Amino acid sequence: MKKRFVEAEVLSEEPIVALSRAITVLDTIEEVQGFLRNLCTPAELEALSDRWRVVPYLLDGVAYREIHDRTSVSVTTIGRVARCLSDGSDGYQTAIRKLKRRKLWPETTDEGVSS
Repeated sequence: MKKRFVEAEVLSEEPIVALSRAITVLDTIEEVQGFLRNLCTPAELEALSDRWRVVPYLLDGVAYREIHDRTSVSVTTIGRVARCLSDGSDGYQTAIRKLKRRKLWPETTDEGVSS
């Protein structure tokens, strides 16, 4: 079989920038959900949702094991999210700040866990 040499792809922007741009042009939750369902496998969507789901618990200071017991999210994933919250690229904090500003972030309950 003959080997073909393919020229390397020349990108006008980084793939993460192009993906981010695509997300920012979507206007509704339904549009974003449709895009994510097309882009991600069910397992990838579950993993992303699990990561976001544990953020309020971590911010409320709930122990990893208790978060796991409540959500069934692995302690490893919880730890990864906790590291990103403290040492990440500020993505979680930016989203939380904007959600709070728009009154879309869950309020804390008397039990110390966001609802």
